[in-house]
Amino acid sequence: MVISFYGEGCFKIQNGETVILIDPPSHQSGLTPPRFKFDVLLKTLVSNEEIEAGFLNGASDGFKIIGPGEYDIKDVIISGYGLANESTDKFIKTIYLVEIEGIKMCFLGHISEALTTDIAEYLEEIDVLFIPAGGKPFIEQKTAVKLIKQTAPKIVIPSFFKISGLKRPFADLKIFLEEGGYKAEAQEKLTIKKKDLAEIKKVKVINLKV
Repeated sequence: MVISFYGEGCFKIQNGETVILIDPPSHQSGLTPPRFKFDVLLKTLVSNEEIEAGFLNGASDGFKIIGPGEYDIKDVIISGYGLANESTDKFIKTIYLVEIEGIKMCFLGHISEALTTDIAEYLEEIDVLFIPAGGKPFIEQKTAVKLIKQTAPKIVIPSFFKISGLKRPFADLKIFLEEGGYKAEAQEKLTIKKKDLAEIKKVKVINLKV
């Protein structure tokens, strides 16, 4: 499985011929949305305007998931959990658990508060945690570090931090790293297999380059 980063909360997960796209950035962000074909698209934040504008019914390469539910697509098991305390009548927020060949990943997306107990109980034995690391308007760095300790993943991949070209104001990744006492390993892409995870004894932070 290969994981690539495109800025903000956007990731590409490729396992064989199966491609999953998470949270492609808008043009307003200053970043260029990726244009590759996907089998599954996950959005952790979707507005009513997007739904009303026909987001789900438009031309698409694959299956679009925008909220809570259980899905099994091309041997990819996906569980979506709605963040009721963070959703409004204008938009909904969702976090996703994605399992591919025994590797369990959690995408926290646009989360801005600590997890409620009813949601946290689902996040056990996470292998890879994707978490906002640039502070407001999403979860603060100190709270993010606590959440990492709570879920005890093998690998942490930061999202939503300051990068070149991004118009939205986010803090530099080093603030998150200093808060948690982490040392990040910079990589162009992350290639992992289930057997590799057994060798990781303490949390590893991977800084994927855009």
